[in-house]
Amino acid sequence: MAPTLASLKIKLFTDGADKAQIVEMAKLSYIAGFTTNPSLLRKAGVKDYESYARELTAAVPDKHISFEVISDDIDEMVAQARLITTWGKNVHVKLPVINTRGAPVVEAIRMLSGEGVKINVTVVTTLDQAKRATAALAKGAGGCVSVFAGRLADLGIDYRPLVETAVAAARATQNVEVIWASTREVWNVIEADRMGAHIITAPADILKKLPALGSKTAEQLSLDGVKAFYDDTQAAGLTLKVAGPRRTAAE
Repeated sequence: MAPTLASLKIKLFTDGADKAQIVEMAKLSYIAGFTTNPSLLRKAGVKDYESYARELTAAVPDKHISFEVISDDIDEMVAQARLITTWGKNVHVKLPVINTRGAPVVEAIRMLSGEGVKINVTVVTTLDQAKRATAALAKGAGGCVSVFAGRLADLGIDYRPLVETAVAAARATQNVEVIWASTREVWNVIEADRMGAHIITAPADILKKLPALGSKTAEQLSLDGVKAFYDDTQAAGLTLKVAGPRRTAAE
């Protein structure tokens, strides 16, 4: 049986930073939260990070929102995390699992989690990173481990062992959840749900397609495709001259 939106167990987060879009998506009952990152902030034209974030948490006070630290220095990341966590009760602080020099951020994550900061550990791409991030969160306030499955898939790397390991590690705790991140298509939502991930974060245009799940059979899709091609042929006025009489279906 084809999945439907109602049959999904996974929580659905919107990945983006456009304030109007976030407020719009927050009105949808099936959207449970939101994730942002510096690249998305840049795309959305955000200049004053703190003002933007405080306005957003005021507009959406009752659903998870992740805001990322913007420093590459680990000590400064810690200071920024302590500030970001004050922006709202629904805020999770995103910290990368490593910095740009490849230095692990796990001990800082462990310390902050112990202080009560809810953390979303991001850009997790290896088994070791997933295990260490989960352990760092488990004895504190907990949070999320974001597995960048889509980016691995873009390079032809099988992300399934990583997702399975991360999910198993998280489900052995009481306070850690796995986010399937860098989603590329609707099928990723189905796959993440079947693999037991707690959350998937995806662009709004993907999430808006989910109500259509289960609405058509494969046969109906085939017929729709053929009709669309035929209609476009007629609309474009395309013709081909062939020799001989035109045969009819009766013949």
